[in-house]
Amino acid sequence: MASFLTSGFCLLAVLVLGQCAQVKKPFVSCAGVMYNSRSYTSMITVKNGEKFGNWTWPEMCPPDYFAVGFSLRVESKQFAADDTALNGIRLICTKNSDRNSIYSVESHTGYYGDWTTTQYCPTGHLVSFQLRVEPHKGIFGDDTAANNIRFRCSSNPTLEGHGRDWGEYGHWSDTCVDGGICGIETKMEEHQGGLDDSTLNDVRFHCCKSTAQA
Repeated sequence: MASFLTSGFCLLAVLVLGQCAQVKKPFVSCAGVMYNSRSYTSMITVKNGEKFGNWTWPEMCPPDYFAVGFSLRVESKQFAADDTALNGIRLICTKNSDRNSIYSVESHTGYYGDWTTTQYCPTGHLVSFQLRVEPHKGIFGDDTAANNIRFRCSSNPTLEGHGRDWGEYGHWSDTCVDGGICGIETKMEEHQGGLDDSTLNDVRFHCCKSTAQA
């Protein structure tokens, strides 16, 4: 009976919160789509994202919370099989400098690979990003699209994800002004059923204004 109730709860979490149930650490609460009504001041993008798939749902940090760290879902090299590389980006949100209350947001993620160790800004928020993308390989090539990401913190350090190294980094996005990244939306190619999967192709982030000193 207990197992049935647990399974039912997990199914409800997936239905209500998207893919939140993938968050394993119990001290991290998954925000999912609960805070999508949060207003934002701008959206930052890059120009080198790939063309496959569609933009999916946004997920926002709770009010007064900002992204201070991130983790990536990455598939290891598949050699003779189909490579997908970067499958997802998970933002870790905290309220100002208090990192005891933590939420995560990730929008839609792919189905392959494992989540990497979370990387954090030493202080401050994530404020801009740079995407590593492998261009379209043609009809007989193995497309991986997005491979890795870098973030810049408001305290100036740059954090690079533990992704794959195919392709090149494009230009940096604009910088969130007077605040930081507070939401994410991914462009995802759905599973191709045995054909060439590229999974995550592009990402864009919402910027919110800070009401207190980070």
